[in-house]
Amino acid sequence: MILVERILGNVDDPDWKTRLETDRCDELVLDQWQAQKNRFRSKSASGQEVAVALDRNSHLHDGDILAWNESTRQAIVVKILLNDVMVLKLETTPGQPVETLVRTSIELGHALGNQHWPAVVKGTTVYVPLTVDRKVMASVMKTHAFEGVSYDFVPGSEVIPYLAPHESRRLFGGADATPHSHVHSHSHSHSQHPTNEKHSHEH
Repeated sequence: MILVERILGNVDDPDWKTRLETDRCDELVLDQWQAQKNRFRSKSASGQEVAVALDRNSHLHDGDILAWNESTRQAIVVKILLNDVMVLKLETTPGQPVETLVRTSIELGHALGNQHWPAVVKGTTVYVPLTVDRKVMASVMKTHAFEGVSYDFVPGSEVIPYLAPHESRRLFGGADATPHSHVHSHSHSHSQHPTNEKHSHEH
């Protein structure tokens, strides 16, 4: 068994990228729930048993290097399978009545709660993990046609940098578990957010 108590680096680090160009990687494939844990046991693709015991506030990222065997020139690398995320943006415009924003926010929260979709709110952006098929979630948004709300579907890996660890656990740790209807809010927002496919509904 290989005991992992610290992360050696990441495949995107320049020094590791050069080293791993000619060497083999043994992947430790994790789902989005397991990746949020700091203590667990699993097996790599080659069958090696790995025991992870990181600091309490640590969690794994895609491409993290857990172990390096100098004699075999092989690294054990984390491969995280993240679901996509629906990113909803409340479009605020100068002079817009505050009543409109409040009404839209309440209606949106009510709709998400009815669907039992977990969500994280940062500023005027709402992140919702894909707990059902993308077409189903898009259909729900089209049915409600919220005024001034646009939505995108983006890979979970693009959303992770914008989230605190507890927010990542809510989005990715709860997506495959029993969903909750409560919406978690956060006090600050980021100026940029990832986009991919964009759909908007305006009246």
